[in-house]
Amino acid sequence: MISFTVYGEPVAQGRPRFTTVGGFPRAYDPAKSRNYKDYVRLVATEHKPDKPLEGPLELHVTVLRSIPKSFSRKKAEAAERGEIRPTTKPDVDNYLKGVKDALKGIIWRDDSQIVRVVADKFYSFNPRIEIDVRELGR
Repeated sequence: MISFTVYGEPVAQGRPRFTTVGGFPRAYDPAKSRNYKDYVRLVATEHKPDKPLEGPLELHVTVLRSIPKSFSRKKAEAAERGEIRPTTKPDVDNYLKGVKDALKGIIWRDDSQIVRVVADKFYSFNPRIEIDVRELGR
């Protein structure tokens, strides 16, 4: 199993932006998403296997967002304990998309190898994303 944590405020994959180059449309990642994926890649390279994993994989992603400043102390403490969960945007699958894009070619060969996903979204005083990758069938 490969486990690591990406510290800092999690960034969800943004909607693609479009421009025209030479009269042809071109899609690109928003700068914030692109920069965050670069950061995730940097952290992942410290934990990467000798060669990208092959075969079916299970991916666990736990997104811990910062607690809103508008929360009272009592509500913030309940959020830290996991009693209050973020139900606002961005969606947990948008965080997942960014993580999967960032880890392709570093931890695994291709996203199609991921056959099981568990993703959670919580609040925390220490925002981060915790990532666990496990090979199945071994």
